[in-house]
Amino acid sequence: MKKQRPIAKKILISVLICLPVFILLFWERNSRVEAKTEDIYKNLEAFSNVLSLVEKNYVEDIDANKVIEGAIKGMLASLDPHSSYMKPDDFQELKIETKGSFSGIGIEITMKDGVLTVVSPIEGTPAFEKGVQSGDKILKIDGESTQDLSLMEAVKKLRGPQGTEVTISIFREGLTELKDITIVRNVIPLISVTSKMLEPGYGYIRIRSFQSNTTKEFKEALGSEQKETPLNGLIIDLRNNPGGLLDQAVKISDIFIDQGMIVSTKGRLKEQNMEFKAHDNGEKYTFPIIVLVNEGSASASEIVAGAMQDHKRALILGAQTFGKGSVQTIIPMDNGAGLRLTTARYYTPNDRSIQAKGITPDIVVPTEIVEMHDGKVKKKINFLREKDLKHHIKNGNEEKIEEEDAPQQEEDTGAMPEEPKKTDDIASDNQLNQALTLLKGLAVFGKLDIAR
Repeated sequence: MKKQRPIAKKILISVLICLPVFILLFWERNSRVEAKTEDIYKNLEAFSNVLSLVEKNYVEDIDANKVIEGAIKGMLASLDPHSSYMKPDDFQELKIETKGSFSGIGIEITMKDGVLTVVSPIEGTPAFEKGVQSGDKILKIDGESTQDLSLMEAVKKLRGPQGTEVTISIFREGLTELKDITIVRNVIPLISVTSKMLEPGYGYIRIRSFQSNTTKEFKEALGSEQKETPLNGLIIDLRNNPGGLLDQAVKISDIFIDQGMIVSTKGRLKEQNMEFKAHDNGEKYTFPIIVLVNEGSASASEIVAGAMQDHKRALILGAQTFGKGSVQTIIPMDNGAGLRLTTARYYTPNDRSIQAKGITPDIVVPTEIVEMHDGKVKKKINFLREKDLKHHIKNGNEEKIEEEDAPQQEEDTGAMPEEPKKTDDIASDNQLNQALTLLKGLAVFGKLDIAR
């Protein structure tokens, strides 16, 4: 035991030497926490003082609850474009978006620099038919300014009984004054999948948005197309698809991917880190696939495109996608309201963050929207993206957004005026036309005995 005492003595001396360092580190950490807490209390005290001064001195009586609600909305709006506070009736509106149907004009909207802006019109809806475009700034609704409206308040104004009219005043690049567009509201069905045969053996399935019935409708469309004739190739169209339910995006990807990661989420808290993996469902689809995307493809659309691309299960063709790669968690409040809070980022199977970057197509084919202006045809390809939104959160991989992703300016072709192109006309749809040509080439190439 005597021989062990010097060792124990050395250990005790080492502990005593290290102890002040530990105490110092603990004290510094504790001081930082206390300082941060103290700053929060000071700011809360300042808020309370401001509220008290407003109640006492404002020119008219105020509704304190309404003022506090406005402060909460402002707090969340300062975080990022997708976090928001929803009053009880707004919370109910959100639930409608994924179930049943609603009556409205059919557009996906966001706030850009405090201005209500169109992300993309939904194909086949009244807004789409009236020529509303991605990037249009809605400055008035029925003659009233949208400046102080929240997103949910704007949604409520745009929705209404079927057959009623709503007039939106938009500003678009190239216009010298506001353009009024009167739209007749209609039922916006949540039938999210449409399909057709482009040519014998070449199928086309379009997903307009990811709703609760999307996977069911997609499988039915895929089955019906294969009944007519065995598929030599398939085009999945995700253009102008603003996203929707995460589980549906995962299930669509799982149809064609047998194993491995589909998408993962990473946040600050452990419970926000999730992984969604593929399963071998027994069905094997060996035909080549091309996924069409454009600047209006966002969120769930980017998850599908990223998974198919990383697993080399499909070629991605079109334009750089929107770049909405953040996860919003809906938190119910005791008063019936809802808190929509950004809690994580999406990552593709190869651990690429989608946020403010989007999916870069394997084959870039610019989106062409032909419109008349001053007697000439112009190709308007200046689209709104996530990275253009104020307070957008950074890319999770801290990747630099490349210059080639920047929106391009209008190009004056100098050609004679012509009718706007329709996406259901293969000859006039440059992206769909090239996809079909490439798909037929892949099908032929797959039959060649290249080893011979």
